Amino acid sequence: MRIPAAENIPRMAVEALVAAGHEVSWVRAEMPGADDRQVLAHAVKNGLVLLTFDKDFGDLAFLQRLPHSCGIVLVRTRLPSPELAAQRIVSVLASRTDWVGHFSVIDESGIRMRPLPPTDIAGT
Repeated sequence: MRIPAAENIPRMAVEALVAAGHEVSWVRAEMPGADDRQVLAHAVKNGLVLLTFDKDFGDLAFLQRLPHSCGIVLVRTRLPSPELAAQRIVSVLASRTDWVGHFSVIDESGIRMRPLPPTDIAGT
């Protein structure tokens, strides 16, 4: 899977995703200082599944009626270490193949998925 990982994703999780065979671009390294709209636009333009700990992407996706051509995976678990974060993220992403077109939340109880609204980044 091709994944842009937000700046708040630990390096260890990015490295674990790469080791698991995912193509990961880490915003911290490739788009440092980019705001949420820029990161989301990159994901939409390239049809990627955005991985983040930042719930502001939910606001962008639903309140402002943004993308449907990508996917957003929001990690909302309390993980005490980067090692556990890496293990959990790799495991959960491997458990499904239908991330595109959904806003997904990973938490202690599992995975919740909701279809993204049918508009693009330009709002058309």
